[in-house]
Amino acid sequence: MLFASARSAALSAGLGRRAASTIALKYSNAVFNAALKSSPQVLTKVQSELNAIQAAVKGTPALSTFIHNPTLSTRDREAGLAALYAAAGKEPSEITKNLFVVLSQNGRLVETEGVIEGFNELVAGYKGELNVTITSAAPLPKDIQTRLETLLKQSQAAQQAKSLKITNKVNPAVLGGVVVDFGDKTIDLSVASRVNKLNSLLSQSV
Repeated sequence: MLFASARSAALSAGLGRRAASTIALKYSNAVFNAALKSSPQVLTKVQSELNAIQAAVKGTPALSTFIHNPTLSTRDREAGLAALYAAAGKEPSEITKNLFVVLSQNGRLVETEGVIEGFNELVAGYKGELNVTITSAAPLPKDIQTRLETLLKQSQAAQQAKSLKITNKVNPAVLGGVVVDFGDKTIDLSVASRVNKLNSLLSQSV
C-alpha cells in the first residue's frame, strides 16, 4: 500500500514549532514522495488540501475531537473522514484521501498535525525555501525580532536557501527566552529548557 512504510514508533513534540513525531514524519515522507512522483502540480494540490484540512481542524472543535478520539466506531470514522475531505475542497486528490484512510485504519489520526507539518517542511525543502519559527512565551518586541532576523539571515542555511520566511509563534510554556526551529534543526534557548535541566540535575543528586 502507498503508505505502508509509515508504521513505526513516535517521538514526543517539544516546546517549539514541531508537532511531528517519528511516526508522523514517516507518513509525511510517504505522501510527499507519492505526490511528487505524480507531478509538481499534484504536489501543490495536495499541499493546498492538507493545509485546508489543518485550518479546518484548528477552527472546528468537532473535527479536532474526531482526530483525537481513537475509540470511534467504523461508521463515525467514515463520517469524520467525509468531513475532512469536504474541508480539503470539492474534489480532493486520491493521495490526500488515501493518507487519511491509512491514518484512520492505523489509529494514527492524532498524528494529523505532525504529518501536515512534516509534509510542508519537505515541500519547502524541495522548493529551496527555509521556514524559521521563533517560539517565545509572549510576542517578541519588534526590535528584538528584527535583530534575530538579521542574525538568522547571516546563517549558512539561510544563504543557501532561495527564500526565507520567519514566523514568531507564542507558547507560554517556553516561560522565557526562545526556541528557534529551522529545517531539521532546533536551537532551544528557553527558560523552560533550563528549568528542566535543573530539575534533572537535582533529581540525580538526591
